[in-house]
Amino acid sequence: MYYGFAFFAIILIRYILMAGFAYWLVYLRTGGSAVAGRPDVQAPSSAAMREDIRLSVVSTVVFALATAAVMMFQDRGMTQLYGRVQDHPWWYLGLSYAAVLVLQDGWFYVTHRLLHRPALFPWFHRGHHRSRPPTPWTSFAFDPLEALLQALFLVAVVLVLPLHFITLMAVLTTMTVWAIVNHLGPDHLPLGFPHHWLGRWMIGPAHHSLHHRRHGVHFGLYFTFWDRLLGTEDPDYGASVSTGGSVAPLPPGTMTAARGA
Repeated sequence: MYYGFAFFAIILIRYILMAGFAYWLVYLRTGGSAVAGRPDVQAPSSAAMREDIRLSVVSTVVFALATAAVMMFQDRGMTQLYGRVQDHPWWYLGLSYAAVLVLQDGWFYVTHRLLHRPALFPWFHRGHHRSRPPTPWTSFAFDPLEALLQALFLVAVVLVLPLHFITLMAVLTTMTVWAIVNHLGPDHLPLGFPHHWLGRWMIGPAHHSLHHRRHGVHFGLYFTFWDRLLGTEDPDYGASVSTGGSVAPLPPGTMTAARGA
């Protein structure tokens, strides 16, 4: 029980601080809800952000319980977590970190795409898409069943893959930071925001914002590999990156039309 309360507080405070800082930096620092001089940009509603925060608190409960379960398994010697770096070669820290990101990305792609099926979407994933446009507060806003699906991956991976505690913390931090960055939305960034060749391989706000506009594309978490391989990458996005251009904001009315996609 102590583990559950402690991890709930840690995860919630981390979410509030990191999402709050990103929201201030991108939305409030310019003196308004959007980038200065961008009257075409749709401002997020206060009600939507409150709902995102409410869902994030629920997700925090799920992830805290999952983390507490990991610690219980660890106390019983059931996990592959280790604390002494010398138990494995130094290079294994980097290799295991990369391996978890690749595995998590694959798990996220499969489950995310599955949850967009009409029979599952209302129960698992609708909450995450209520905010239009999304904000950093949306980064952790999962319906309870979706939060459970993602938390189960983290529980499973420590049961089968040797991971140093530092590696696990690095993965969790990466997941949080990446989710926040993905939900910044290019419309709320300066028009000259860089969009270089790295965007062809790594998911960022330009890539993920298209998923929130067109639910049939861009299901990955970290890398564009699965979207490219399985035909769920928007062709206009790929063309823009390959030519070194920027992904421009969609014209007025596109958001409305995309909701039916």
